[in-house]
This record gives sequence, C-alpha cells and structure tokens, in this order.
Amino acid sequence: MRHVVIIAGGSGTRLWPMSRTDRPKQLLPLVSGRSLLELTVRRGEALVDSDRLYICAGESMRAAVLDAGLTDAAHYIGEPQGRDTCAAIALSAAVLSTRDPDAVFGVLTADHLIEPIDRFARTFELGLALVEAQPQRAVVFAITPTYPATGYGYIEQGEVIDGFAPACRVTSFTEKPDEQRACTFIESGRYGWNSGMFVFSARGFLDALGRHQPQIAAGVAEIGRAWGTPQQAEVLERVYPTLPRTSVDFGVMEPLSREPGAPVCAVPLDVSWLDIGSWPALAQILPADERGNRTNALLRTIDSRGVTALSDDPTHTIAAIGCENLIIVRTADATLVVPASQAEKVKTIAGMVDRSVQ
Repeated sequence: MRHVVIIAGGSGTRLWPMSRTDRPKQLLPLVSGRSLLELTVRRGEALVDSDRLYICAGESMRAAVLDAGLTDAAHYIGEPQGRDTCAAIALSAAVLSTRDPDAVFGVLTADHLIEPIDRFARTFELGLALVEAQPQRAVVFAITPTYPATGYGYIEQGEVIDGFAPACRVTSFTEKPDEQRACTFIESGRYGWNSGMFVFSARGFLDALGRHQPQIAAGVAEIGRAWGTPQQAEVLERVYPTLPRTSVDFGVMEPLSREPGAPVCAVPLDVSWLDIGSWPALAQILPADERGNRTNALLRTIDSRGVTALSDDPTHTIAAIGCENLIIVRTADATLVVPASQAEKVKTIAGMVDRSVQ
C-alpha cells in the first residue's frame, strides 16, 4: 500500500532569527499566512489519504504539530534527537514495516514550495509505480535546473527505463559543484537538481540500509521490534541518539547507485520548485518593487535596491537609505542585518547567540 512520510526535522538556523528552537521554520506562517509544513501536508494529501500520511520530526515539535491539526499522535514519528535524513527515513521505514510489510512510501520534506500541485502529483505517481513494480528500486526526483546553482546536489540521468519514460537510471550524484562545473552540467542536458524527495519500499530501503549503513539498520530494527509495545519509548530514547549522523544521499543513495542492476532511478520533475532554506530563497516569493526591494511589512527606502526586509509584525516599519542587496529581518527580540551574498553565514551566527535568546 502507498504511504507518504514528511521529514520535518531541520533546525532552520539559516532562517534565524525568525526560526528558533521553540518556533522552527516548518511551523512559521511564511507563505501567505500558511506554514511550510501545512503546505507539504496538502501535497501529501494529493498522493494518499490522510490515514496513510506521516510526519517524522523532532519530539519537541509534537505538541505544536498536533495543536495545528496537521496530523494525529498515531501518525507522528518523533525523533528524540536529530540524526539527519538517513536515520529519519530509516526510522520511518521501520515503523511503516510494522504496520504494512509491503509499504511503498514517498518522502517529502517540509522545506519546499512546489506548484502546481496537480502536476507534482501526476509525476510523483510515476515514482510510486516504479517502486511498486520492483520494490528494490529507489527513486529520486530531479528538478529541471533553471540556473547553475552551486548550493544544490545534481543527479546525472542515464538511459530511460522501459515502460516508465521519462524515468531514467541514475548514473551519478554530485554534491554542490562550483559554478563552472554546474554550467557544464546544465549544458549537457543530462543533469537535474536533487530535490530531496524520494520513493522507497520499506523492505527495499531497510535491505539497502543493512548493506550500506549496518549500524543504523541494526538500531532501527531494534526500535521497530519495540514499536507499539510498552518498551517503545525506552528503546527509542536509548537507541536513536546513538545512530550515525549522515544524509540519505551520502549514506544510501550514492552507494546504492553503484550496485549492479542500477536500482536507483530518477524521475524528472518539471514544476516550480523552491527550497526555502535561506533568506534569499524566501525573498523570491515576495513581490518586488521597481528597484527589486521586497518586504512582508512596511518598507520605506531612499536610493536603495535589492533590499529584502521581513518582520514578524506586518505593521512594523523598516527604513533603508542607500542600501543595496541587503537582508533585514526583525523580530520582537532580535534583528538581523546581512548582505544577501553572505546569507549562508546566518546559521553560524545563530549558533553563536545565547540559547536563551534562541
């Protein structure tokens, strides 16, 4: 049976100071008053009924997610501690396999804006069908590149899979190339951005995990055996924080793509896709004036261009004079000012701020 798991465990430090420990970015009303997690749930509901949709995120987020009505306790898979995407997907696969040994599941992340949903859903259906036809397959969705991005991973797409065009076999993964190499990738026509969305069967993923990440496999197997029993909480709290921290791309997808039989497939996903992982990315969804200034509050400028000004209070006035390509983020207890070109450093300064402020 088909299921969807939404991975929503990112710390969101690149969206500091709005994103904090007690109000993570996934739950902030960043998009026309709606949160990224809410929008992702709606995408998931375009694929499966709500009783087969799960959210895997930090245990600390459970109350806020349930209070928002985005899922119920039975469909919330709480991580005692963040261990990156490989462990999160492995935990989800182990839980699903206890409920449905033949589970095929799509993995969505709560960082994306994707439109239109109907095209997304039609394309995702092809990925689900690929794994249903051969449960040992793993599917990744390749976004059509629009510029030589250096902050995304790239997927090289090989021969088309008979009966499942335009799905292709994956030839290689490349993580965050320099601009010259990214230009070469785009010119070749064979590469897409790695969207971070996948399809697996629970059994197939756990088998691959056993070959390439045996410590994670052993840990989630122990958790799976305890799931739904009185020992569940104790085993989860004891075992999960010991799992190695690695991404699913590095830990499973890349080594799996080198196995005989080419079990990793890419499905081209031609949609409007935006990874809301930084302030410049979020700025793209705000309307711009004739000088490229953007705001969700009240921005007043003189001789300024390319200024992005955001506030948690839409009635707050932000003034900029003689500024260029600047990001200003104001909250009730902290203010960020950073050149757009240095926005990646926000996560560093977030880590420097006293935890009592975060």
